[in-house]
Amino acid sequence: MPNRLASEQSPYLLQHQDNPVDWHPWGEAAFARARAEDKPIFLSIGYSTCHWCHVMAHESFESAEVAEVLNAGFVSIKVDREERPDVDRVYMTFVQATTGSGGWPMSVWLTPSLEPFYGGTYFPPTSRWGRPGFVEILQELGRAWREDRDKIEASASSILGRLRSYGQSDGGGSVPEREALDRAVSEFEAAFDRRRGGFGNAPKFPRPSELLFLLREHARTGAEPPLAMALHTLRAMAIGGMRDHIGGGFHRYSVDGDWRVPHFEKMLYDQAQLVLAYLEAAQVTADRSYADVAVDTLLYVRRDLSHPEGAFYSAEDADSVPPEDTASPHPHKKEGAFYVWAERELRAELGEDAEPFCQRFGVRPDGNAPFDPQEEFTGKNLLYTAKGLDDVATDSGKSVAEVEAALARSRGRLLDVRAARPRPHLDDKVLTAWNGLMIAAFARAGRTPLGASAEGGAAFVADAERAAAFLERHLWNAGTRTLLRRFRGGDAAVEGYAEDYACLAFGLIELFQATGEPRWLEWAITLQARMDELFWDPVEGGWFSTTGHDPSVLLRLKETYDGAEPAATSVAVLNLLVLAHLTGDASMSERIERSLGLFRAHLGRAVPMMLSALSLYHAGMPQIVIAGEADAQDTRALLDALRLAYRPATVVVPVFGRHRTALERVLPWVQPMAAREGHATAYVCRDFACQAPVQTAEALVEQLARL
Repeated sequence: MPNRLASEQSPYLLQHQDNPVDWHPWGEAAFARARAEDKPIFLSIGYSTCHWCHVMAHESFESAEVAEVLNAGFVSIKVDREERPDVDRVYMTFVQATTGSGGWPMSVWLTPSLEPFYGGTYFPPTSRWGRPGFVEILQELGRAWREDRDKIEASASSILGRLRSYGQSDGGGSVPEREALDRAVSEFEAAFDRRRGGFGNAPKFPRPSELLFLLREHARTGAEPPLAMALHTLRAMAIGGMRDHIGGGFHRYSVDGDWRVPHFEKMLYDQAQLVLAYLEAAQVTADRSYADVAVDTLLYVRRDLSHPEGAFYSAEDADSVPPEDTASPHPHKKEGAFYVWAERELRAELGEDAEPFCQRFGVRPDGNAPFDPQEEFTGKNLLYTAKGLDDVATDSGKSVAEVEAALARSRGRLLDVRAARPRPHLDDKVLTAWNGLMIAAFARAGRTPLGASAEGGAAFVADAERAAAFLERHLWNAGTRTLLRRFRGGDAAVEGYAEDYACLAFGLIELFQATGEPRWLEWAITLQARMDELFWDPVEGGWFSTTGHDPSVLLRLKETYDGAEPAATSVAVLNLLVLAHLTGDASMSERIERSLGLFRAHLGRAVPMMLSALSLYHAGMPQIVIAGEADAQDTRALLDALRLAYRPATVVVPVFGRHRTALERVLPWVQPMAAREGHATAYVCRDFACQAPVQTAEALVEQLARL
């Protein structure tokens, strides 16, 4: 019979609804049972596309013997970290503080009052690989609870007391000087892999905020090393196996140092941030290939991660049933099965196009995986760009144009073949924060000429608008100014966290700059104000992740690390840099400076998005007003001239005729800035003081050069 998780909406919790473990969702019912039965809590945290979560589930949570031990001695709770990052952060802080590392699945044992006393990540069912077995841990912790409970409770209380001071500081620091940015660039140079791109050794994670910071520092200073590091890394990721060369998009990370062997899950937040990085690389280099990667990624998201009403789903799993095992009565999922190819299969499907394809993507008869720790890729090929087009043309006796045509045909054919395979699990929940990042990516592509020209900027902007309208309709209550975090199956739930407000505002600011629609700017300003009310720390500065109203969340933490997802405070400072320059609100400027001061002692590779904000702060942020009719050729010419150049510190203010009245209510200072004599007109302003209006792209470029 299904357990209590069957009534939940989280795809991760639903994956465990048929376990013999007597699971509870996080909530008072579980806590009350632990108190009533005087049992410790076993808390398991993960997410639906987590490979090692699947492994532990198959090995332990689907086992009747393990379930018997768990059910007898513990109250077991499952939490989806993506749905409840507040719970995850508390216990991840504990696990990292006590073990020195963290990850998912995360396993933590709590007292009935929710204080943690033991934790770790993945545990095998029995002792192996130098790791204690899960059953042995359960038995030992059960014994300790019965015999040494006082010690456990005292230790848990003491540890929690120390964690309450985690990340606290005196606050009140001044804004870091420009030298802090120079030091940060030096840190990246010291860690940079000059041969293979990226930072450090295997595994290699795409952390786009690092690349965005380096690109901004190049824009601010003109220095070449930051640009070289960013471009080398973006090229390496684009040609490596971490990119899906058939369907588009990027896998989660590379398990090897050469970007060849990916961990195959695909996350929405990675796609969004990588699109932004590739678009900015296209702007700074005027190289179409970077924009092509961004467009390819957006088309993947549109095709495979889009809700019918316009929002974006969260992720696709790494594991799926291999095509050759579909007839098995008990098929076993393998990582990457959906994405890898046997050479004979490729040659059978592609005919005369097979040879250039196999040369281009490093296909070998015996497989090409250089690193296969789980022996899942034997005889299979992981596609990566092994040869340049010129070399493929020479070796295959074809012209470059013929090779390109063959590769395009091959890609289309293999996309159809792959579509008939068992697909990886789709996590179809809609998360507000991740959608905010994706809205920003689509909107930016629509207003970046190199990205827009490939697909049509209006189509990308329309994708962003549909997603924003979905969130406004399903996850936002304008009357109470309340934002929810998760939508799935018609159900909207979970009060939004700081990152939801910040990332959605970020996307809306980008959408306003792409469309000139005042409604998106108004909503962004409202979200920022509400975020300040709910999460701002008036003592130290910065924004807490939670409101602090939920008593089951024992710690009110402030995220101080820009990881795979940027911290809410970093994104909020970026938002305020734009909004303060648009509205002139002094309180916004104060929050910017207090937050930058809060991070003064922590600036470095851990907070690249905050470094990006500091870089923009010191660069200054001019406002460029383009007044005209939205679809007029002269308006587009001015916008294209502005957007072709890489100016990350510039705020674009489109003042289009049909929106003018509404926009003047939000930004009264634009009222005198109109199209002159029937022609689109540009106003280049800094600190609300403007240069003489211009009406040609050449004159606008000349003014921009003098900023």
